[in-house]
Amino acid sequence: MGATSTEQLADLAGTTVIVHPLVLLSVTDHHARSTGRVSNRRVVGVLLGQDNGKIVNVANSFAIPFEEDEKDSKTWFLDHNYIDTMWQMFKSVNARERMIGWYHTGPKLRASDQEINDLFKRFIPRPVMVIVDVRQQEVGIPTNAYFAVEEIKDDGTETQKTFFHVPSAIEAEEAEEIGVEHLLRDIKDSTTTTLTTRVAEQLSSLRGLQSRLSEVRDYLKNVANGSLPISHQVVYHLQDAFNLLPNLDDAALTRAFTTNTNDQLLVVYLSALIRAVIALEKLVENKATNGVAELEEGIAKGGAKGKALTNGTAAPSVTEKKDDAGETGDRKSAEK
Repeated sequence: MGATSTEQLADLAGTTVIVHPLVLLSVTDHHARSTGRVSNRRVVGVLLGQDNGKIVNVANSFAIPFEEDEKDSKTWFLDHNYIDTMWQMFKSVNARERMIGWYHTGPKLRASDQEINDLFKRFIPRPVMVIVDVRQQEVGIPTNAYFAVEEIKDDGTETQKTFFHVPSAIEAEEAEEIGVEHLLRDIKDSTTTTLTTRVAEQLSSLRGLQSRLSEVRDYLKNVANGSLPISHQVVYHLQDAFNLLPNLDDAALTRAFTTNTNDQLLVVYLSALIRAVIALEKLVENKATNGVAELEEGIAKGGAKGKALTNGTAAPSVTEKKDDAGETGDRKSAEK
């Protein structure tokens, strides 16, 4: 690739890489099977799909054997013959899917990425590199897409190879949505209720929205301070988003929002009251149950004591009765 001009960088900035859920599942499965106990080890694979210029559609992928030395970033191994064999097999199954790039599980850029990307240029004229973070902790899209470019130095020195970040998105077709829904249904925790799941999803969505708003705020601050050049395309998108916001200066709209909020808060208040009443009823019922149990236990203990006392008074034996009868007969004979 020759030196990249400003126009070429602008064209790359307008390119969007769309990753399908099937690719994310395949990459995650590849990482889980290959790394084992070494969780920080990354895996590498090939991306298949369509490169339409402005839209790069990543629809499928396959894993490839890859080894590297963690201490020396220049030492790595990638099987070329395996790529050729697998590519021929996938091409015979689906001719629409072309080899468009490669992926690894980073989660960040590595020093050997440029060399690996140059190797993939033997198969693809413009390979896209997608980093999939399989251990993501933050809310957001777990993919980052890059194209290899050569920067032109202003001082006339030698150009330098680097990666140019392009936007990425997660999209799915109808069949993929159904499959992903079934997979997520199987891995749901059976101990959590539907309400708990909905609240957790709402909380996750709000955190993602907060993260995006923070990025917009930081970008606008940097543009206002002169740290970043203004991008009219980004500003147009922000203006479209702001135009979708409701006009809170309208009294009727504000009243409608207030009424809706009050109705929802009323439901929450009634639910809290009902829950408190049910808790009190359970407390009274528990107290009554404990009282009855204590009373029955006391009666049982009293009956056991009376029975033990009766059993402790021994009845006279047959020999004692005979002795008493003999003494009575002797007394009667003496009196006569």
